[in-house]
Amino acid sequence: MTAQTHVPSLLSRTGAVSVLTLAAMGGTMLAPGAVAEARAVAHATGALKIAASKKGSAYQWGATGPHRFDCSGLTLYSYKRVGKKLPRTAQQQYNKTRHVSAANRRKGDLVFFHYGSGIYHVGIYAGNGKIWHSPKTGAVVRLERIWSRSVWYGRVG
Repeated sequence: MTAQTHVPSLLSRTGAVSVLTLAAMGGTMLAPGAVAEARAVAHATGALKIAASKKGSAYQWGATGPHRFDCSGLTLYSYKRVGKKLPRTAQQQYNKTRHVSAANRRKGDLVFFHYGSGIYHVGIYAGNGKIWHSPKTGAVVRLERIWSRSVWYGRVG
């Protein structure tokens, strides 16, 4: 669509001066919610990078970093570093996120592994069917292919 097709609604929402300034500068206006969505993407990207930076950190049950993590401790730590608060456990994190389909997942979304309705593991989606996660005792934070079809996705708001 061109700027001309939006002029009547823009005039009522932003005023003629704003519309003329925008048109003269050749700019576009963001849809409502676009700024919030852009922030969410930035947070997700940042959290993903933080999780990746913890590659090789040891798994420890109940640990939330900065040098040892359990699965939900890694996701909590990564999102906390970008200014987003998550609850402590994988189940609580699932309950707190906006659920998205596999088709709509994106990098930085949380990947929840479930058995029935119970969540037993969480990681951060890295793209290409892979997650960063802290898997189990004796293992370290690593990038790994999603190994199960029993996963749900959640987006941190």
